[in-house]
Amino acid sequence: MDGEKIRIDRALTRELTVMAYRIDKSKFDDKTRRGLCMTMQVEIDGEKRVIFTASEVLMDQLEEHKDRLPFLATLQKIDGRFYTLT
Repeated sequence: MDGEKIRIDRALTRELTVMAYRIDKSKFDDKTRRGLCMTMQVEIDGEKRVIFTASEVLMDQLEEHKDRLPFLATLQKIDGRFYTLT
């Protein structure tokens, strides 16, 4: 996926377009419950970006809505505990 890598916290509360995603085995599988990592390609302010995350909530949301890609969303952090797309 093309686009500059950004930290997930730089995309918080910003409207973005989720373009694509890929879920792979994490090279840090001992730090994640499922042992998976997601690469998410987004467009923010007209520029493509890539975000890496082990967020299970985000993975589940994208799997559930994969037939709707691309779509507009806002990335939120709920109670400082987990990320979600709204």
